[in-house]
Amino acid sequence: MLHIILYAIVPIFVVMALGYFSGKSGAFSADNARTLNKVVLNYALPAALFVSIIKANRAMLAVDIKLTIVSFVVLIACFLLVYFVFRMYKTNTKGDAAISALISGSPTIGFLGFAVLQPIFGTSATVGLVIAIVAIEVNAIGIPLGLCLLNAGNAEAAAVANGGKKPNPWGPVINALKQPVAWAPILAVILVLCGVKWPSYLDPSFTLLAGANASVAVFAAGITLSSVKIELNSQVWMGTFLKLVIMPLAILAVGILVHMSPENLKMLVVCAALPPAFSGIIIASRYNTYVATGTSSLAISTLLFMGACPLWMFITDWAIKAFL
Repeated sequence: MLHIILYAIVPIFVVMALGYFSGKSGAFSADNARTLNKVVLNYALPAALFVSIIKANRAMLAVDIKLTIVSFVVLIACFLLVYFVFRMYKTNTKGDAAISALISGSPTIGFLGFAVLQPIFGTSATVGLVIAIVAIEVNAIGIPLGLCLLNAGNAEAAAVANGGKKPNPWGPVINALKQPVAWAPILAVILVLCGVKWPSYLDPSFTLLAGANASVAVFAAGITLSSVKIELNSQVWMGTFLKLVIMPLAILAVGILVHMSPENLKMLVVCAALPPAFSGIIIASRYNTYVATGTSSLAISTLLFMGACPLWMFITDWAIKAFL
């Protein structure tokens, strides 16, 4: 656990703190943060998502069908649960709820997946399989779905402002699929399902661009925090509760119910307990929607993950011994 804290969690806060103090000192502004996030959202993040998925293969999805089905169904259900819970807040728009789902309804599997799972479970192929499957769900389904909900909310708001004309129901979907962060992971999944092998000589070009994803995104989140008031309201705590408690609990309960492999179940629970996805913060900043609350929820959830991770490992071990 100490290794996870030092090598996975601490770097997040160090880079975020650098962004925060650079914003407070005037070296960067909120507009600069939005520019950095535009670079990440349009280029670095799509490259990172594409590369992480294209290296998978069809066999991975069929090796353990229970793992694939449980991760896809439960994580998407949790994503939608977060969306509808935050729609119940009277002050939230549909766009706010969509950003909440992208943040608190998705684990940051691409950034922390290997950093957290490998020190705990080793470097076996099974670890890579679990991370790949969860990454496909989060990136190829969660992000496009969240963008569709966000665009739908923005289109409705614009329609009301322009006299109440109903927007084209397919407009949000089309707008979402036009963005690289949505179509890149979907294209990667299609290529994987078609059996296309990714040439290794193309890796360096994509990897160099993808490498800017996490560091720039976290630095920009720090700049954003410096320009807004850090909030500790009911929505921040609700998002943290849904992410760190409800999501891993749902995975554990369904995994026990369908008698998943104990090793796969433990890894999937840890994946579900990971802090919120940084892609949600990038999208929030890019659209200037739900930035303060979303960034605050990310910071609190990341901090509390240091205690939630070992706690969920203990609970999962107990549940496996009691029910499997």
